[in-house]
Amino acid sequence: MDLAALTLLVEIIDSGNLSQAARKLKMTRANVSYHLAQLEKTAGAQLVRRTTRQVEPTEVGMRLYQHGLSIRNEMRAAHETIASLSQGLLGRVGISVPSGYGQMVMGDWLIEFKRLYPGIVLDVLFENRADNLRDEVDIAIRVIPEPPASLVARSLGEVRYLACASQDYARRHGLPRTLQALRDAPLITSGVMGRQLRLAAYLDAERHEVMLEPTLISEHFPFLRQGILAGLGVGLVPDYVVRDRIIAGEVATTLDEYRLSIFGTRMYLLYMPNRHQTRAVRTCIDFLLEKARADAPDSQARQADAPQSGAR
Repeated sequence: MDLAALTLLVEIIDSGNLSQAARKLKMTRANVSYHLAQLEKTAGAQLVRRTTRQVEPTEVGMRLYQHGLSIRNEMRAAHETIASLSQGLLGRVGISVPSGYGQMVMGDWLIEFKRLYPGIVLDVLFENRADNLRDEVDIAIRVIPEPPASLVARSLGEVRYLACASQDYARRHGLPRTLQALRDAPLITSGVMGRQLRLAAYLDAERHEVMLEPTLISEHFPFLRQGILAGLGVGLVPDYVVRDRIIAGEVATTLDEYRLSIFGTRMYLLYMPNRHQTRAVRTCIDFLLEKARADAPDSQARQADAPQSGAR
């Protein structure tokens, strides 16, 4: 049993099916199937159970997978050490960030990171997908109620939603002072599936919920900011969208006694527990956690250094 055979088994199980493994290994599906059969013959046991759409490891297959994964990760680490000794910190980091937070907060952080580490290829996706990490994504930043148990989750702090409007709008129309009054206001927000938005509002230990119908909707948070500043209505947005305009006195907030939530109340940095992390990826994770600590508005949000319950 050689290293190539174990690597093939790792790719098959990681990919979930033979076709995807063949694409990653740049082999034909028939060739992958042949080498798997030869490996099972050498091991003297069935290593995966095949269905029409996926493969699942047997108990023996899972044990071999763990050995193969450890060997593959050690080989990658060895190659990385050799390269870094002569050329400085190199590698690739694939990172998926939310469209709003990525554009309005993390963009400056990532530019600074790239300046500090010019040898690292930084591949940044601005998206709001909530699925698990894909092959090209090493790190994902997400606003979610609870992190998936299958991923390691590091808290980047609390996400505080605001009900806010321009001072001009407030003078002309007034601000809603109750959750129900929000139903009558033209609302500016993001991510609505269908016509209605489910807004959760927490007052001490009490949870309230109200269904709303926004009139200006976009995943592009700078555009939502423009709409709020233009006096088009009441924004329901994270505080970072208008924080500077509140300080400048151009935007007023309302319903401040409530903790508002649309997608969740915490921001998480997520990564796979069993995927090899290069020095480049580890350096990027540490950099982002430190930036989040520095940006946290209060000490309660400074919990980024402790893995959450989803970590393994």
